[in-house]
Amino acid sequence: MPHTLPTVGPRARWALAAGAVAVAGGAWWYGDKAPYPYAQRRLLDVQLPFLTARRLDDVLRPRPGERVLEVGPGTGLQSLHVAPQLGPNGRLDVLDVQPEMLDHVMRRAERHGLDNITPTRADARELPFPDGAFDAMYLVTALGEIPEPGRALAEAVRVLAPGGRLVVGEFFDRHWIPFGRLHRLADEAGLHLGTRQGAPFAYLARFHPCPAYPART
Repeated sequence: MPHTLPTVGPRARWALAAGAVAVAGGAWWYGDKAPYPYAQRRLLDVQLPFLTARRLDDVLRPRPGERVLEVGPGTGLQSLHVAPQLGPNGRLDVLDVQPEMLDHVMRRAERHGLDNITPTRADARELPFPDGAFDAMYLVTALGEIPEPGRALAEAVRVLAPGGRLVVGEFFDRHWIPFGRLHRLADEAGLHLGTRQGAPFAYLARFHPCPAYPART
């Protein structure tokens, strides 16, 4: 008698499909550490809950005449908001490893009449700036995309001027860094917490270099 394969009903097929999607999604969620792809740039213009422009202002406190560094500017959602507040004597440096992102930001800046944004293509783990060059630095949903976030935080301490401030914004996605882990990394880099706003899954936190506690090596 020939052998026959067991019949798989609709519910079983849906369960198998859901399982395959879950496995693939898990591999994507936990395994992908690449920078956000330029091909999906339109999603970067969506204002995320708890990471609004007003909240960023409250935590970052940009002021006229300051030099500020933004790491991972994406399409410039935050750049176009912060740069005007620095005024004609201030400057916003935007740094990214993807030249397409930097070119996109600069095209938008030109359309908005902003001439105080300067792009730099580089790795956040090795910032090409001198010690104490910046009054402030910020990363919004970017720190988790850096393979060694602790090194990026140590570099932030190096390039910040005395009394400078570092703002990190995180949102629950595949590159999310929970606040507890961020706090530990910041402590190891020689940063102390100034303030924090938002929810556990979406927050903005401001840190300051601790002169009495240099970064650990």
